Amino acid sequence: MHLIHRGIVNKKYKENLLNSFKQSFKKGFGIETDIHATKDNKFVCYHDFTLTRIFKKKQSLKNLNYQKLKEISLKQNKPIPLLQDLLKISKNKFYLFIEIKPKFTTKLLKKLINETSKYSKCVFISFKHQNIFNLLKLNKKTKVGLSFSPPTTVKSIVKKSIIKNIDCLILDKSYIKNKKIQKLKIKKYFYTIKNNSEFKKYKKNNLIFENL
Repeated sequence: MHLIHRGIVNKKYKENLLNSFKQSFKKGFGIETDIHATKDNKFVCYHDFTLTRIFKKKQSLKNLNYQKLKEISLKQNKPIPLLQDLLKISKNKFYLFIEIKPKFTTKLLKKLINETSKYSKCVFISFKHQNIFNLLKLNKKTKVGLSFSPPTTVKSIVKKSIIKNIDCLILDKSYIKNKKIQKLKIKKYFYTIKNNSEFKKYKKNNLIFENL
């Protein structure tokens, strides 16, 4: 299975926007997206911890209510969507790999489980593995994956791959040729495949890709 990274179908579609997600679904692909919680505990699809890169504003998402965030993003024609908006347009037909960027409190994780309970194709992933372990404590049937990037060792990845109730591993593409990784029986997704030649080269694997 292949997923579009942040909904970036091609260069015309910006990251983590509803129109990008819609186009991804039109192409028949699920998506990988990132979430944060605003000051008023709304889940939003956005990658960075601050508005600096996308909106040139030195403000943190966690310090802004969603209404203010919405106003800022609409002014620049890059409306930051709620996770609820993404869930609705997915119609439970496409896989959504939802990366939890910060460390969430138990209260936020409970809220996240409740908000997504009717959507069976949600998979929660995170580089902050405690998010995943805490989700499983709340509901062991939650679909989850552990994310890894260099310099994490292959030995460490192999060790964590056998943890109970982990459904998949999300791995930087630098691990794709490693024989020990490829032999793991757990499902693996490799990110981020950024062009057509890479996609063709590695398409026998599960890929998180963009710009095809």
